[in-house]
Amino acid sequence: MDSQLRQPFICGPCRNGLPMKKSPVSGLKPWLIQRFTAIYLLFFFLFLLIYFAFYQPVSYEIWRDSMSSAEFIVPTSVFFIVLLVHAWVGLRDVVLDYIKPLSLRITALALLALFLISMAAWVMLVLFAAT
Repeated sequence: MDSQLRQPFICGPCRNGLPMKKSPVSGLKPWLIQRFTAIYLLFFFLFLLIYFAFYQPVSYEIWRDSMSSAEFIVPTSVFFIVLLVHAWVGLRDVVLDYIKPLSLRITALALLALFLISMAAWVMLVLFAAT
């Protein structure tokens, strides 16, 4: 009778006595990507703040020439790529957490990806058209 009252010990997360599968879209990797992209965004903003505090452009032409140099084009391109990756990871997590029907989830993720890819194309067009 005592053995009927005891529940078997199952260590770790489980569902119905079976180990749960870890989702391939959650975990440490997206969390790290989100943190590293946030750090790059922070340092880029601080760099721009310090740069424009000490080297204030006196006209639009001077500002455009300085921003279209290779020293600014590469970090700015990386900034926008990192910004879009940061947005993808954050918004993807929101979609995965709050949209439960699979068809709506896939549609929302596809629309989000299409929007972010189009934004990346537009940013690159603007950045490289300035050179």
